[in-house]
Amino acid sequence: MPYDNKGNYYSHGSSGTNDNGNHYCNRDYGSGASNNNSYHYSNANGSYYYSNSDGSKYYNNGTGQATYTPPSSGSGSGTGANNGGKK
Repeated sequence: MPYDNKGNYYSHGSSGTNDNGNHYCNRDYGSGASNNNSYHYSNANGSYYYSNSDGSKYYNNGTGQATYTPPSSGSGSGTGANNGGKK
C-alpha cells in the first residue's frame, strides 16, 4: 500500500509514456481528497507538473523556474534549486 511524502495513502492508477517521451502517472486518493485523482507528468525536456491531492498544483520548467498554485486560489512562483531530477 503506497503512501506519499505526506503520509497519505493512494492507489496507483494508470501510467505510461506518450509518443513524445513524456511520462504520466495517476494517483487515486479516494473520495475524501480535495482532488481524488491527482497526477503528474515528467516530460522529456526535464520539466514536470504535479496536480496534487489537496488541490494544489506545481510546475517546474526543468531549469529552476517553478510555479506553485495553492489549494484555495492564487499562485506563487520562484526560482529554486533544481537538479533536473524527475519525480
